[in-house]
Amino acid sequence: MKQQQSNRINRRQFVRRAGLGVALFNILPSRFVNGAEAPTPNSKLNVAAIGIGSRGGADVDEVAGLGHNIVALCDVDENYAAKEFAKYPNARRFTDYRVMLDKMGKEIEGVIIGTPDHTHALIAMEAMKRGKNVYCEKPLAHSVDEVRKLVAASHKYKVVSQLGNQGHSSDTIRRLCEWVWAGAIGQVHTVHAGCDAFKNVYCQIPNLAKLQEHHDVPKGLDYDLWVGAVEFEPYSPLWVPWNWRGWMHFGGGTIGDWICHVVDPSFWALDLGAPSTVTAEFKDYDLAKHGLTYPPATKITFEFPAKNQRGPVKLIWHDGNDTIPKPDGFPDDEKVPGTGAILLGDKGMIVHGSHGAANCHILPENVMEQYSGKNAPAQKIPRVKGHAWDWIEAIRTGRQAGSNFDYGGPLTELALLGLIAIRFPGETLQWDHKGMRFANNKKASAYLHSSYRKGWHV
Repeated sequence: MKQQQSNRINRRQFVRRAGLGVALFNILPSRFVNGAEAPTPNSKLNVAAIGIGSRGGADVDEVAGLGHNIVALCDVDENYAAKEFAKYPNARRFTDYRVMLDKMGKEIEGVIIGTPDHTHALIAMEAMKRGKNVYCEKPLAHSVDEVRKLVAASHKYKVVSQLGNQGHSSDTIRRLCEWVWAGAIGQVHTVHAGCDAFKNVYCQIPNLAKLQEHHDVPKGLDYDLWVGAVEFEPYSPLWVPWNWRGWMHFGGGTIGDWICHVVDPSFWALDLGAPSTVTAEFKDYDLAKHGLTYPPATKITFEFPAKNQRGPVKLIWHDGNDTIPKPDGFPDDEKVPGTGAILLGDKGMIVHGSHGAANCHILPENVMEQYSGKNAPAQKIPRVKGHAWDWIEAIRTGRQAGSNFDYGGPLTELALLGLIAIRFPGETLQWDHKGMRFANNKKASAYLHSSYRKGWHV
């Protein structure tokens, strides 16, 4: 008995360590992990980046680590971006992305966009209109209408696109898909997914009163350009330079930040597409008082109709103080993922973390053994050497990247539909994907479109 228990623990430790390896794959610059050969001088691409102070800077470093040329950098906050500017002294510097694209358009082949969510569509559209290949951080846009326009533009201007959900290029997300397709857990009927991280970042209820405070715009920040097209709000250090995700006029809260990472494996493996309904529930949140920020806890249920060989699927998103529930048959000695998902099938379940199904494994363990090692399903999805590598190679070879806008756009729409559902708590909204409307709620449909201040448009 002790030997059996020891074997069980060893197997579980192996799975967890394997998951840690995937996490490192997604965090370290690609030059350390992907083994890609350095490009020849004639095959190097010229890449520019807009919004480089945080995640965008990491994307720049990954492309540079692959040996390509960083020819231009643009950021509205010279102080926040200073460290990244210093890394690339030969790159031309800009504050206004429109000026950069006008002056350097002929020298640029690809553009990385790492700005706040509310400016993604504006910048991506301007880049694609000029025929530039685009790597845009997630979520792709701030409204469903913007997503649809960007997807259409990627076809019209024939560019290579990539959404910045880096885990989509991992080996583990491919392994999960192949398990599901091989029937390892049978018919998947329910997915519990969510994120319990950074609760005090996404929910800003304690800081709502501070919005009345006056603050001078810091030197070196072009705040008007930072605001971009959305309704102007006086400067506040509560959202610049970084905590904008917790404020709904700029970001999308927890679901906007995490669904493109956490739900990506299920979205791919189950070919979820568009939901038929979406329903939101939350706690300790009053829309009239707190609507400028994200709730402290949400539970959002998406219903997907049967498709091809699978039956209907229910996806329940949990965040903040509403956590993923422990399903029947889940081991007592294993922790339910705080940020991740559990796919429930009629023969078992798959458990994983964030960013490309990190730490994914099958339960019960005897089923995991049946689909591991020599018994693993045949690889049906080509493996890639990194997310930026995939985008760059797609540009070089004339194919599309794995998380191109045709894929990343509909994935982003899930988050945006969830954000709209929060405004109509407890109501089951009937989603008409083709008609781009909620069939039973005209007021909800109004939130599908972004409104812009004078002089701005997508």
